[in-house]
Amino acid sequence: MRRTRRSHHYAYAITAGERLYSIFLGPFFVICVLFLAVKFFSVPSATNVNFSDLLTATSFTLGRLLVAYVIAVILAIPIAILAVKNTFTEKIFLPMFDVLESVPILAFFPILILFFLRINLPNGAAIFILFLSMLWNIVFTIASGLKLIPRDIIYAAEVFGIKGFRYFKEVTLPAIFPEIVTGSILAFAQGWNLIIVAEVLHTYIPGGTNSQDLFGIGSILVRASNQGDTNLFIASIAVMVVVIALFNFFIWQNLIHYSERFKFE
Repeated sequence: MRRTRRSHHYAYAITAGERLYSIFLGPFFVICVLFLAVKFFSVPSATNVNFSDLLTATSFTLGRLLVAYVIAVILAIPIAILAVKNTFTEKIFLPMFDVLESVPILAFFPILILFFLRINLPNGAAIFILFLSMLWNIVFTIASGLKLIPRDIIYAAEVFGIKGFRYFKEVTLPAIFPEIVTGSILAFAQGWNLIIVAEVLHTYIPGGTNSQDLFGIGSILVRASNQGDTNLFIASIAVMVVVIALFNFFIWQNLIHYSERFKFE
């Protein structure tokens, strides 16, 4: 089935030079700011930074983000399809989802932590709160993509008897793929913003201690800040920025380019 393309386009890096520029520009700017901060405002720190430990911590953090993201995508697709199935469901579900998205996620966190600690699964608390922070970005972008499917595509599918799983595979999934990519970028950014809170569990536990925190780059950042360990703090931010830039360059930019072939116009 032939597809047309959407008329709107987004400006992003296309050539190899532009993409390399985009991956280095952000980290270079952040590292320059960090250098100036250390040079003029920092308190001397005698800590020797172990970069292997920072990389290991970052891998733990990235693992939590990926698990939360996969769960969010798997659930967001049927939720979005249900929400925009017809006018009736839109009137019921979209306002409800809008309210749920607006509720502060951290309001649930203390209860979630106590629940997951009771079942001896502290990582579950972090993953669940990250999942909640990611879910609605993906749901609303997918819902937007579903509303943009041209009527002639839908009618053509009916004429050729395309329905059920085949309709989802050949019409729905390609139509929402660009929106999944867009929602994923927003969701992952939201996850990175929340990772410090998600890994520092002791703050939300009555009488909690640092030993109850999850090992990750977020908890290391908080510990370094609390202890006034400037070297560790700066190194942690630098590692995080580089990892985010690499993830953007090798994952999101490639997916953005690939998703262009599925856009309607």
